[in-house]
Amino acid sequence: MQTIMKMYKHSWANIAKVGIVATLFTAQTVSAQTKDPIIEKMIAEATNNSQLEKLAHELLDKIGPRLVGTPQMQKSHDWVVDTYKSWGITGRNEKWGEWRGWERGVTHIDLISPRVRSLEGTQLAWSPSTKGQAIQAEAIVIPDVADSLAFVNWLPQAKGKVVLISMNPVSGRPDKNWEEFGLKTSVEKMKKEKADATTAWRNRLAKTGLNAKNLALAIENAGAAAIVINNWSLGWGVDKIFGANTTKIPTLNLSVEDYGLVYRLAQSGSKPTLKIVSESKELGVLPAQNTIGEIKSTVKPNEYVMLSAHLDSWDGASGATDNGSGTIMAMEAMRILKKYYPNPKRTILAGHWGSEEQGLNGSRAFVEDHPEIVKNLQALFNQDNGTGRVVNLSGSGFENAKNFIPKWLAPVPDTIKNHIRTSFPGMPGGGGSDHASFVAAGAPGFSLSSLGWDYGTYTWHTNRDTYDKLVFDDIRSNAILAAILVYMACEDPERLSHDKAALPANPRTGAPGTWPAPAKATRKGGLN
Repeated sequence: MQTIMKMYKHSWANIAKVGIVATLFTAQTVSAQTKDPIIEKMIAEATNNSQLEKLAHELLDKIGPRLVGTPQMQKSHDWVVDTYKSWGITGRNEKWGEWRGWERGVTHIDLISPRVRSLEGTQLAWSPSTKGQAIQAEAIVIPDVADSLAFVNWLPQAKGKVVLISMNPVSGRPDKNWEEFGLKTSVEKMKKEKADATTAWRNRLAKTGLNAKNLALAIENAGAAAIVINNWSLGWGVDKIFGANTTKIPTLNLSVEDYGLVYRLAQSGSKPTLKIVSESKELGVLPAQNTIGEIKSTVKPNEYVMLSAHLDSWDGASGATDNGSGTIMAMEAMRILKKYYPNPKRTILAGHWGSEEQGLNGSRAFVEDHPEIVKNLQALFNQDNGTGRVVNLSGSGFENAKNFIPKWLAPVPDTIKNHIRTSFPGMPGGGGSDHASFVAAGAPGFSLSSLGWDYGTYTWHTNRDTYDKLVFDDIRSNAILAAILVYMACEDPERLSHDKAALPANPRTGAPGTWPAPAKATRKGGLN
């Protein structure tokens, strides 16, 4: 899930301050559920003949991670198309740009001195390869220099070394673990130590005079053997895995436990030696795509209701909760809709986006390439933030969303609906996922925001984001919800207007609220 802060002028904290109207659906909100035979059949199908586990196994276990520009990304696009076709749904891949092709190989990292231990770690995405040769070198920590000139003078010492450029973790326990078991004085002490250490490390890096990318390139150009980082950070509980900034030497992420071990050994003068094998292949420039599923209407074929979920992921694991869960939910909803609502009143589309993680590129490109769909969009429902049941649904800043979303939710079973809090008019683009591409273009895109299940602190962009973290009961509920919302939006005789609400002023600055401007997709990227 990619947070693009430049697209939005207000945070969710600000939303709470300005008092946007919110409603929690209860059994009393809707006095009686509509007994619609199509809805009843869809609920029964999702409950008794769910395909979610099968879809998850095929996508997450067999295909695996889906980093843009990798063979697995292409396999996933083709798999979605083939799966849709097996259900009688039209599926197609649409090229939107190009990306640096790269394929991950084996990563193996060992501590061989002063003692032997196999370490938990992996190369970052797009990391250069060791080219079949093992690196064996001493690990050192980037020094605390006086200024940028002193750093330049230090750089020759990096030659032939493995350079650690992340801070020493203060604790390998997440904050919530401390808060559950620690004494109040111990928790306060730990938080202060963590804050002080973070500030000191940021100052250490700032004194080099370089940003993260240029720092990595300077160390690389000085002849270092490899760069090692640790993306354990404040408020997180697992190491985050992103992309490498080097072009000739590997960049690797070590687990918090093993990074701390190597860091302490280096700082104490024990001269730890690492042996590293990091294999990968450069594949040249490859097409970047979206996959679109379609159930065509013969009644209003040029009006649209969409499901939306990004198909790509980071590749430290298999991208189960980010965003395999949203992908299989949208596919399951499409399967159910095709079976029991094969002739919709509006055309139903499912957008499976590529390169959301690099800046919503796939959905942005779709918006640019299909203005006729954006103009005639009744509603888009996007799901991205993990495996939990949907608990929030905002009007995304559209003036009349309050007149449509409640009636579309009305026939949803109480066991699903009663957990959902709605807010109107809501703020545009909240959450930083693909619905924001449509909202910025003036089309009603809504986020089906789900319960966390420690998404941000455990699975999001980590090597723990695997099949076993999925909560299938919650995903089943979300598939039922999505299918009913799409059905109701298709059947609604009225159009949800694209009129925008007047946004509240920023409570901190008093500046008037503004809508995000459309941002263009990065049509070519990752080609360093």
